[in-house]
Amino acid sequence: MAIELSNYPQPDTYDELLDEQLRPRNAARTLFGYLDRLGTAELMARRESVDAAIMAMGITFTVYSDAGNIDRVWPFDIVPRTMSLKEWARIDAGLKQRLTALNLFIDDLYNAQKIVKDGIFPLEVLAGSKNFRPQCKGMTPRFGVWAHVCGTDLVRDSDGTMYVLEDNLRVPSGVSYMLENRQLMKQLFPELFKASDIQPVDDYPTQLYDTLAALSPHETDRPVVVVLTPGIYNSAYFEHSYLAQKMGAILVEGSDLVVQEDDCVYMKTISGLRRVDVIYRRIDDDFLDPDAFRPDSALGVRGLMRAWRAGKVGIANAPGAGVADDKVVYTFVPQIIKYYLDQDPILPNVPSWMCMAPDQCEYVLANLDKLVVKPANESGGYGMLIGPRASAEERAQFADLIRANPRNYMAQPTLSISTAPTLFGDRMAPRHLDLRPFVLQSDRLYATTGGLTRVALREGSLVVNSSQGGGSKDTWIINTREP
Repeated sequence: MAIELSNYPQPDTYDELLDEQLRPRNAARTLFGYLDRLGTAELMARRESVDAAIMAMGITFTVYSDAGNIDRVWPFDIVPRTMSLKEWARIDAGLKQRLTALNLFIDDLYNAQKIVKDGIFPLEVLAGSKNFRPQCKGMTPRFGVWAHVCGTDLVRDSDGTMYVLEDNLRVPSGVSYMLENRQLMKQLFPELFKASDIQPVDDYPTQLYDTLAALSPHETDRPVVVVLTPGIYNSAYFEHSYLAQKMGAILVEGSDLVVQEDDCVYMKTISGLRRVDVIYRRIDDDFLDPDAFRPDSALGVRGLMRAWRAGKVGIANAPGAGVADDKVVYTFVPQIIKYYLDQDPILPNVPSWMCMAPDQCEYVLANLDKLVVKPANESGGYGMLIGPRASAEERAQFADLIRANPRNYMAQPTLSISTAPTLFGDRMAPRHLDLRPFVLQSDRLYATTGGLTRVALREGSLVVNSSQGGGSKDTWIINTREP
């Protein structure tokens, strides 16, 4: 047998590939049958070839540390996560429902604010939002869409329920690793792709380009689309350059662009200025335009907000979209879906407590040893407290932070999130994981069939972020042809 399962522990939570008797689930049967026939020596050789390919291709991410910026090779596990297409159909519908409602919500907040006036969304939550941009008030982007690219984080609890953990609506990253993971797996297991009906993800760059091109302010066969990057020292620079290349877009920095008196954005070229139609920006709002936001920003483009408000350039994601990318706003998404769509959420939220509500805050402070507490606007797993694994001193310090700024914190139960077999040497061990599908919206909706599975490589860890020791797996959505 290629992989030894005799020492695989009895799952104490839902395992994505194995059932309670350690038998492969339906979507994983072909995979395990193949691994069983492959042989340990051959599998180890293929894994080494994948590691070498990652090095040769320069697939890296950057970790910011006191010692500077450290480029690290992308950690990749060769045992894929599998799921049936039948199960995925419901997730796909839920993702599209959620982004549709969130875009209606964002547009409402910058215009009529009906949801506030109707008492569904509290004014004090909006007033305390760090990502609400007054500079965007009165603006409605093309199609009424603000968040054109969304990375939605999903987790499965021990009973098999798939929850939405959070929405990433500002500058979500990770899709390039999803695409590269798939290419690596096709090279590693070409026979499996012939034997299984694995749904493709390779069309994402085309879908992304079409989403962006639809934002062009004027009719043209081939809009000029640029990817605006902070530069080579950004942690996601690999992704910026990768997506620009795959889309046939142009990778630019802020210094490459200029806004003229006609309110149009132009790119500097050796042949002179060339008008830009759409900007896929990978820069936070604060640094986007020194005239509108931080005056000391050297990353953005002076006058860019003026050009956008004049309708002379499309920007994805639109400035101000981050107002819905707030972990306190997250707690209201079920009500948001009901208000705008008159539908019940297809995908549930994780049960949550808002610390700005006195009764809920009292519960959180009394149960810090059982809860995960998150700041409203941090990402990457930073700034949160995992109560059961924190010391009494750490919990006391966090209690002081909550009391000082309750609007900035929310709490959730410590879920027993699902695991999947992960390869260490010639043995498998369970590791916790999540899933980040990517959803696109402009004149239409698109969701990746699968997404980036992030896995906590440290035993027992719940933190899957690459910056904190996590890795990734390819995600196979398989048409198992179930009746």
